[in-house]
Amino acid sequence: MDFKRKACMAIVRKFALSILSCVLMMTTVLVAQELPVAKPEAVGLSSERLERIGTAVQRSINDKRIAGAVTLVARRGRVVWFKPQGMADREAGKAMSPDTMFRICSMTKPITSAAVMMLYEEGRFLLDDPLSKYLPEFKNPKVLAKPASGEPYSIPASKEITIRDLLRHTSGLTYHWNPDLGPMYKSANVAHGLLPYDGTIEDSVKHLAALPLLFNPGDRWEYSLSVDVLGRLVEVVSGKPLDEFCRTRIFEPLGMKDTYFYPPDNKRERLATAYTYYAENGLNRFPETPITEGSFTYSADYPYSGPKELFSGGAGLVSTAADYARFCQMMLDGGKVGSAHLLSRKSVELMTHDQLGKISPDQGFGLGFGVDGIKAPLAELGSAGEYAWGGFFYTAFTIDPKEQMIVIFMGQLHPTGDFTLDKQVNELAYQAIVD
Repeated sequence: MDFKRKACMAIVRKFALSILSCVLMMTTVLVAQELPVAKPEAVGLSSERLERIGTAVQRSINDKRIAGAVTLVARRGRVVWFKPQGMADREAGKAMSPDTMFRICSMTKPITSAAVMMLYEEGRFLLDDPLSKYLPEFKNPKVLAKPASGEPYSIPASKEITIRDLLRHTSGLTYHWNPDLGPMYKSANVAHGLLPYDGTIEDSVKHLAALPLLFNPGDRWEYSLSVDVLGRLVEVVSGKPLDEFCRTRIFEPLGMKDTYFYPPDNKRERLATAYTYYAENGLNRFPETPITEGSFTYSADYPYSGPKELFSGGAGLVSTAADYARFCQMMLDGGKVGSAHLLSRKSVELMTHDQLGKISPDQGFGLGFGVDGIKAPLAELGSAGEYAWGGFFYTAFTIDPKEQMIVIFMGQLHPTGDFTLDKQVNELAYQAIVD
């Protein structure tokens, strides 16, 4: 009888420990999903000085340069400023809120680049592998040649595009606004992610591969559709659609519960309205029809209109300031989220180290991020080695490893005129450092 009692107690203890283990695991996940909050002074920032961010944003709202914005500052892993201001939909009288969603456009690029580096860490490829090894349609690329007179023609490229070229924008690809190749991209039905598209990223990338490059790969830096091609690379190498890979490997582990290529219907109303600003017309709601500038046509309805089958790795995501802060904190923490590693610290170092060298003497660019203060003096307050990028509809972020600081600005405006509020917010975050 005593033996049976002891055996039963052992089973109960084992079961209790199992339950406790599950609770601890769930707690770890929940903690990973929420960035802790602190008073600014606890991390060496001034509350009074941070209020200048709110003043600058409100001034721009009062001046009708922007309808509203959400700003966020975190330092040493804790959020010390997080403020929605103005209107998410001015005409409907709907205020900005902490969970307002934004078209983050090119702020998608660092996330796709992180996805690529996760596969790189699994030994799926090397950065200097030719792209054609995985996407054969890019074999034997050609370069556009423009004679002094007569029609342009194509000549064989001196080398193939590498995965590194795509990550650092030295591939020879460009965007639709380029006067030489943009019209060809448009005619060939190449997607750029800022317009509803009847097709997939595979369709678009195959169309793109059939066109000439702007220059030989590796010769210079040109902001481009390279990261859309990387999105397709992720699909081919992983065997998963890009949205599924990002959701399961990045968004869910980080607790980015409001980040999507196409937000679900029950969250659609949280998407901020996009606005335009023209000096002669002022601030106005983005028109229902697309805007065309040369060979580049873009709209604001792409997150919820059309077939919703294009997962643009270079421009397609919708997110919130809090969600994007989680991604930034993961990078700042050397690829970690809680006790799990999405990326190795060494991969983060490589991604945020200038990869252009002599290719671009004045500009620093890593693998998915612009890197500031390395080749030229900082233009504004900041730190050498900070890395950052922005999005077409007026969103921006900065990650500063030296100061352990993150600054995020979220608006919804294009064209912006000569507006510099995003840069002001960044500067005002730095001037609040008092430690």
